[in-house]
Amino acid sequence: MAYEVVIGLEVHAQLLTQSKMFCACGTKFGLPANSQTCPICLGMPGTLPVINKKAVEMAVRTGLALQCRIGEKNRFARKNYFYPDLPKGYQISQYEAPICEQGSVEVEVGQAKKPIRIRRAHLEEDAGKNIHEAGAHGSRVDLNRAGTPLLEIVTEPDMCSADEVVAYLKQLRETLMYLEVCDGNMEEGSLRCEPNLSLRPVGQKAFGTKVELKNINSFKFVKEAIEYEIKRQTKVLNEGGKIAQETRLWDSDKGETATMRSKEEAHDYRYFPDPDLVPLSLSPEWIEELRTTLPELPGARQRRFVGEYGLPKYDAEVLTGTKAMADYFEACVRLFPQPKTVSNWVMGELLRELNNAGVSAAASPVSPERLVSLLQLVEKATISLKVAREIFPELYASGKAPEQIVQEKGLTQVSDEGALAKIIDEVIAKNHAQVEQYRGGKEAVLGFLVGQVMKSSGGKANPGKVNELLKKKLAG
Repeated sequence: MAYEVVIGLEVHAQLLTQSKMFCACGTKFGLPANSQTCPICLGMPGTLPVINKKAVEMAVRTGLALQCRIGEKNRFARKNYFYPDLPKGYQISQYEAPICEQGSVEVEVGQAKKPIRIRRAHLEEDAGKNIHEAGAHGSRVDLNRAGTPLLEIVTEPDMCSADEVVAYLKQLRETLMYLEVCDGNMEEGSLRCEPNLSLRPVGQKAFGTKVELKNINSFKFVKEAIEYEIKRQTKVLNEGGKIAQETRLWDSDKGETATMRSKEEAHDYRYFPDPDLVPLSLSPEWIEELRTTLPELPGARQRRFVGEYGLPKYDAEVLTGTKAMADYFEACVRLFPQPKTVSNWVMGELLRELNNAGVSAAASPVSPERLVSLLQLVEKATISLKVAREIFPELYASGKAPEQIVQEKGLTQVSDEGALAKIIDEVIAKNHAQVEQYRGGKEAVLGFLVGQVMKSSGGKANPGKVNELLKKKLAG
């Protein structure tokens, strides 16, 4: 039987606040276990939470960027369940009155564009982390993360393939990073996604039984986990079995999902309004004030790069992949108004070094000014394009100005006609056969002769001048 794949997505984005959602503890990643805790995030009796205004601001800005309706009246609820990493025995979240609702994100897969509806985005606190070490007696709990502010973004079940999910996730991640509300680090868990996937016979309106997938920390694993789960559910249904409503973990080593626990329904959590937190009231004026702080988002900036700078779509996609990279490119173009040349260098030499070092464009040791200085040396024919590419790794690693490197290595390009003429005469004298071939109409031989001149000059000869002078000599 043919089945239709139905996928909705829950994404938990850790907000880039300096303190937790309801207390003043820090949120820095990687500190010693339980070093960022206090009576509030430890759930001690008698403690009272206080809402982090910065987290609310970040949630509103994200909702506006995702075309959501902002709930001027929203409130927090208690989501009740027992787990060792949840010290209070409940999680403070939002249920009936979330801060953001009814948004939309348009994704592009191949040549097709598709809107993905956002059902809701709500604020909540994170839980702690259970640590299971091999050989240890029992498990341990690190509550550093408990209380860290999260924005949970929930879509409608609008996606029908792994490719659509990855496209949505990439666009959402770029948007969150442009807004500077989340660092998008999936490996550290500051951006976590949980696909909810079901199958139904083609033509059937009712949804099938959904399975939630967890423990996915890269786009590659998202794609692999979804594709595996589609095959698994198809096999179960074709063999006459039933899909269990459950949460399954993705095992990237085995390339398969495995049962974690049965999937809860909303009523299992016994949500009720948190009595320690009054309803949150946001003024329309404040919401509109936050709207004015929104940056140009990735999609709009990508379209502008194509229209304003005449870049190919691929270049625009790469350059707008992060706000830091797009800002770097535009800073260069303001100093050196040749967009395609700048694009080639940023996407080529610079991006290669950044990737090797594992840093973003914001941390590039080669400033836009220094990259432009290198490009200007090529434009003025002070050095050749080949030399510029060869010295770029040193430019990146040393912190020296390009002019200093060129001077120290004696790489200044030779453009003096007298000096070049002497080298050309020597090359012509040593290559009689090729000269005669050229004069006999075999013009492709010119490239060989140019190469010999470049070799004799140690790569310093100006290729344009060499071509010009060789043609004159050979014509005589």
